[in-house]
Amino acid sequence: MRVTGGPVLTSVEVATPRRSQRLPGVGMAGFGQRAPGIVDIAMVPHPAVTLLVDLGDGDGLLHDAHGRRERGSVAVGLLPGDLRVSGRTAEGVRCLQIRLSPVVATAVLGASTDLVGTVASLADVWGRDAARTEDRLRAATSWDERFAVAADVLGRRLDARRAPDPEVAAAWRRMRADRGRVRIDGLAREVGWSRKRLWSRFRAQVGLSPKRAAQLVRFDHAAHLLAAGGDGARVAAVSGYTDQSHLHREVRAFTGTTPSAVATAPWLALDDTAWPSYAPRPGARG
Repeated sequence: MRVTGGPVLTSVEVATPRRSQRLPGVGMAGFGQRAPGIVDIAMVPHPAVTLLVDLGDGDGLLHDAHGRRERGSVAVGLLPGDLRVSGRTAEGVRCLQIRLSPVVATAVLGASTDLVGTVASLADVWGRDAARTEDRLRAATSWDERFAVAADVLGRRLDARRAPDPEVAAAWRRMRADRGRVRIDGLAREVGWSRKRLWSRFRAQVGLSPKRAAQLVRFDHAAHLLAAGGDGARVAAVSGYTDQSHLHREVRAFTGTTPSAVATAPWLALDDTAWPSYAPRPGARG
């Protein structure tokens, strides 16, 4: 998830894991801001299921999506709608953000499709493991330690749970590799399924139809290009939209705002540091 609003984040510290701590389909970043203040953040849809582990002091940040409100550590599904993170922080902010590809989330969480369009407390999703994991993360004295704890917990959950269909996983990888510019008929042929079967199995295991998932991936690519300074018409052409008006409609549908607002989102300025593989430059196709 990313931020579109609130104060310019000039004092945020960003930490990323070592290569040895990374898992396929999993992205992690640590965020810290020592200064106290008021947080009011509007989040933008991203093609991942996101775990936000609140490691700060106090009552925890409040997450609000479509009227559902959760405080503290949460799991955010695909397309959570009008999600805002808010609260007053007396001691600053410390948060571990974990992005799970939808196919990895299916294995890690067991019920990631139930999260589509909403937000849930991490305890509701993980049960007792949530409190134990959060305690281990709070006891860690460095981000390296926290990333190692998170990688250990996620790795064990991946080993213990049933993976999604390999055809679904292959279809998702193709969508990501092609930045959402795929035809569903061709995708079905590539994985050896009928269009109807791909549609059914993909939706059951990811929570979105293949077409909607591809649209989300394409939008994400366009959002990064806009934030990197790309011209709207050029971004539309590079990202596979019919024209600039098509891009505008898609951005409006996903965010409720405009391409120019997405381009100036303060949090996107940190994306190339926290998630370098997600930050294409203007004119790039991937």
